[in-house]
Amino acid sequence: MAKVVTIGRHAERLRRFPGVGVTTAFFFAYLYLPIVIVIALSFNENRIVTVWTGFTLDWYPQVLANTDLIRAARNSVIVAVTASLIATVAGVTAALGLRYFRPRPAEETGTTALIATPLLVPEIVTAVATLIFFVAVGFRLGLMTVIIAHTVFCIPFAYLPIRARLQGLDPALRDAAFDLYADEWRAFRRVTLPLLWPGILAGALLAFIVSLDNFVITFFVAGPGATTLPVYIFSMIRMGITPEVNVASALLLMVSLGIVTLSLLLLKRRA
Repeated sequence: MAKVVTIGRHAERLRRFPGVGVTTAFFFAYLYLPIVIVIALSFNENRIVTVWTGFTLDWYPQVLANTDLIRAARNSVIVAVTASLIATVAGVTAALGLRYFRPRPAEETGTTALIATPLLVPEIVTAVATLIFFVAVGFRLGLMTVIIAHTVFCIPFAYLPIRARLQGLDPALRDAAFDLYADEWRAFRRVTLPLLWPGILAGALLAFIVSLDNFVITFFVAGPGATTLPVYIFSMIRMGITPEVNVASALLLMVSLGIVTLSLLLLKRRA
């Protein structure tokens, strides 16, 4: 309680600092106003998207009837589901190993840094390196190469929420299971997994949305027939901004925001 009060006092002092309110308002306007404009213009009946002439829903059925866009969306879902599932399994395994097998501090730090490397390396560098690797080993570019690249890139996004959740668990609960003659598997299944489940779901959803929205890596490693929704939207933009582009962007944005919100709620959930 004292910590909460202290944080509240610091927040109150910060609000009184000159210019904080204006700077905050400008920041959020710069960050979110373009998103609101894109969503609003997806309902514009005029094909010239910058000229508002009236409200309509006609563009949404047209976009949803676009077979190429639906195929790209299906590819995105296939890649995102597969990559997020594999990345989540890898994240759970890594988090449990670093938690319960008690490596030396240097080894734990090095392993964590290695897992988090995709977050630190510029995405364009990762994309080029991945493309060179696939060409060097003779992989044919296609949906499988996209899945492999997305899986590696999504592992840290799945791992970090799982690790944070696991570190917050009371180790005495697992020890109590062993005192009741549970083996490693039963202790994991009956005690650790139910308590870890919100973190696993949050990590899986975060990995899913990162894969679903990814453009740079996909653009480099996707072959014929492996176009995903972000790449397809980019190809539409090259022909000019149209209402269909706004609708596709708005749909992708709403799905992304919904999944991210669900991920945050699951991460904050207390067992």
